Amino acid sequence: MLFNSVAFFGFFAVVYAIYVAVPTRVQNIVLLVASYVFYGAWDWRFLGLIALSTAIDYRCAQAIEHSGPAQRRRWLLVSLASNLGILGFFKYFNFFVDSFAGLCAALGWSVSTTTLDIVLPVGISFYTFQTMSYTIDVYRGRMPASRDLTVFALYVAYFPQLVAGPIERATHLLPQLAAARQLTYAGLRDGGWLILVGLFKKVVVADNMARLVDPVFSGDGSYSGATALLAVYAFALQIYADFSGYTDIARGVSKLLGIELMLNFRRPYFATNPQEFWRRWHISLSQWLRDYLYIALGGNRGGRRKHHRNLMLTMLLGGLWHGASWMFVIWGAIHGALLVLHRLWLQLVGERGLTGLLRLLLAPVLGLLFFHAVCLAWIFFRARTIAGAGDVLHALGTGITFAASDWNTVEFIIVCAGPLLCLDLWEELHERRRGVQAADAPPFVFTTPTPLRGLVYAILLLSLAAAGAPSGVEFIYFQF
Repeated sequence: MLFNSVAFFGFFAVVYAIYVAVPTRVQNIVLLVASYVFYGAWDWRFLGLIALSTAIDYRCAQAIEHSGPAQRRRWLLVSLASNLGILGFFKYFNFFVDSFAGLCAALGWSVSTTTLDIVLPVGISFYTFQTMSYTIDVYRGRMPASRDLTVFALYVAYFPQLVAGPIERATHLLPQLAAARQLTYAGLRDGGWLILVGLFKKVVVADNMARLVDPVFSGDGSYSGATALLAVYAFALQIYADFSGYTDIARGVSKLLGIELMLNFRRPYFATNPQEFWRRWHISLSQWLRDYLYIALGGNRGGRRKHHRNLMLTMLLGGLWHGASWMFVIWGAIHGALLVLHRLWLQLVGERGLTGLLRLLLAPVLGLLFFHAVCLAWIFFRARTIAGAGDVLHALGTGITFAASDWNTVEFIIVCAGPLLCLDLWEELHERRRGVQAADAPPFVFTTPTPLRGLVYAILLLSLAAAGAPSGVEFIYFQF
């Protein structure tokens, strides 16, 4: 059941009508049943898996809270081993078996291996990381263990963010689920805006960019350098619009229910360095990796070499989180290298980096250079094989000359993605002028004069109508 489908909006209309009609104490039961129906619509066989994960972490957290130091560690290990074991089996079993067989073949050894026809449960990477963060936080004393199984089960399975995040912290979401909620005009207004923008990003931008991306990355390499370049740019727009569009819809639907989900994207392509990029892109994952992996490895303690090692390991494992492919590992390695180079740069010029007029003058140049570094990494993220990535890089290296058809493609990109780029620039300037984070204030559009606001709504709605919304095309991050 996709957010960008008629089925979902019919489902949500029924759920919402029941939700607002029942007493507060019953609302969580309604949402939990709806969440299991929503997840079961993908594949009912995996309902037992999410229920098992819920039961294990509910029990482990309570045991951690009431045990001595040694027993607490054992219960934490039970939780981590269970979650990572489930994730490892369903997502990485065949990958590691095939990789081992490939290594043996490279060494001249012949081995017999067995792989399984394993179906990847939708959203398993997201809810596994979410439940692990809960037990770790209970172990660290940052929060008490939940006493309400219904509330905790809803925290794990909450349908707006179940299959593609954000990866919510229990410290943020659990108290909202346990408390009585109020539906407000601001929540309805902001939620409606986020749903509209999210649908525009997905249906108008992402799905149309896919028409340019797929033929190049699924082709045989017989394309020009200009075509390859435009496909790379198109994929940068596609994956941003697709994933942030999902997050916008998830946050919007949740606002309609009176529940706040964390901000997951903050216009990442305006970043001028890798550190800033990861504070803007997939924020819930980058914060998870920082708090539960990078810091656990030692963070920036222990000297420069260990710090750089920890950055690389974090990004390598962050890349592997995205899927069972060495292409994601390479993507993570590129971003790890960018973070290490950025740290070396800061050590050269000072921790604050460039300041004053020099920073103001160089910011556009640095932003443009870094954007292309991100695009380089996206080639490996999108390509299915090293050879496929090599074909794109080879085409780019042979020279870029624009033909008439390529200029038509440029116009197509501008028509589809231009409004999104204008919205992002508008919001970025608004945030910098006000000095507030996007999550701390109402959507910027509601601070504009009514005629201008009406024009924005008209452009988005007419674009959706022209694109034939809702499209029902699956979101990219569902495969992770």
